[in-house]
Amino acid sequence: MGEFWEVFSRHLPEFRSGFFVTCRVVGISLAIAIGMGTIIAAFRVQPMKWLQRVGTLYVELFRNIPLLVLVFIFYFGFPQEFNIGAYLAGTMALGLYTSAYIAETLRSGVFAVGKGQIDASLSLGLTYRETLQKIVLPQSFRTVIPPLGNLIIAMIKNSAILGASALAIPDLLKAGRITAAQTANTHASFFWAAVGYLILTVTATFIVRYLEKRLAIKR
Repeated sequence: MGEFWEVFSRHLPEFRSGFFVTCRVVGISLAIAIGMGTIIAAFRVQPMKWLQRVGTLYVELFRNIPLLVLVFIFYFGFPQEFNIGAYLAGTMALGLYTSAYIAETLRSGVFAVGKGQIDASLSLGLTYRETLQKIVLPQSFRTVIPPLGNLIIAMIKNSAILGASALAIPDLLKAGRITAAQTANTHASFFWAAVGYLILTVTATFIVRYLEKRLAIKR
């Protein structure tokens, strides 16, 4: 056990830096995923058929392409004039990939809202867009907090792909790989990288459970 602590103490700056890089990548990707996921979910439940088709195409496109392939597309697939850096390519790929799952989760939450509420709001003069924005989507978010939490935890773990891919973002996994190369101690190096991911996922779990109890809809 002593060698584990020795690796940790000597390479604490690398692990700390990788931890905060992972937090930053996950935070930006989560903002992209929730924003785009909400928009696509709204498209999917619109009465206009062409918007439904756009939403369906988006979901099927990003949900059925492997994340690593999306990373390569965003990093290598754009012309050099766009100058897509590693951080931007990684966060966009991870965020848009996750947004497809968030859209489907929110869509299921929309169906959980009583149709009578939608009909009542429309009869009061609200447009369908205002009904979604003010009545349906807020309740949908509260209904699907547990599955959204699962998607966030999955996204934290999926972020490790960015450090293992050609992007070489200096996240937790990258810190573990560098430490393993320098010390030739793979067990300790990747153990502490795993501890960092565990801290993030457990923290996310407690936050989701708190929000679930706090915002639960009393029926």
